[in-house]
Amino acid sequence: MARYKDPVLKRCRSLGIDPTYLGYNKKSKKNPNNSRRKVSEYGLQLREKQKAKFVYGVLERQFRGYFEMANSKKGITGENLLQILESRLDNVVFRLGFGTTRPQARLLVTHGNIEVNGKKVDIASYLVKPGDVVAVREIRKDNKIIKTNFENNKVTLPEWLKLDEKKLSGKVVRLPAREEIDVPVEEHLIVELYSK
Repeated sequence: MARYKDPVLKRCRSLGIDPTYLGYNKKSKKNPNNSRRKVSEYGLQLREKQKAKFVYGVLERQFRGYFEMANSKKGITGENLLQILESRLDNVVFRLGFGTTRPQARLLVTHGNIEVNGKKVDIASYLVKPGDVVAVREIRKDNKIIKTNFENNKVTLPEWLKLDEKKLSGKVVRLPAREEIDVPVEEHLIVELYSK
């Protein structure tokens, strides 16, 4: 499986992202490269696409598929794209606080710790729908990593999710609106890039 192998803080610095958006508490001690070279319009668009791909841990082929899906839906394409990325199962697990970072949430999903509507789902890219219940499987509720994350990692729960702390489960109330997505991405630049 292909994946990013660059150090996270180095990649955050090059893309101009605060590591807290990814769930990391660390800060880079190095200053970002303040290059005086002017960035072209294409360069700005490409950087925004790279930011979105890096934050959600998606590679080009899958990202392109999400864009096509967003483009075919009614509404604003950029907002549709971010909604699709937010509704990935690994992201929902991260938002509920079961994982401290999206990569850790992805591992929890792929290792069979999570169920959707009572059925085990081990596909991180599974897209949840409004009304779906995402929960830690009954046989995995004593998992130390999940318990530690959930107790220590007090995340601010977005309004589009509802959490039941006792059952270690969350419900997708609705898909998120653009103002509820805190990822620092200018999605209109991604749309412009793919529209060329």
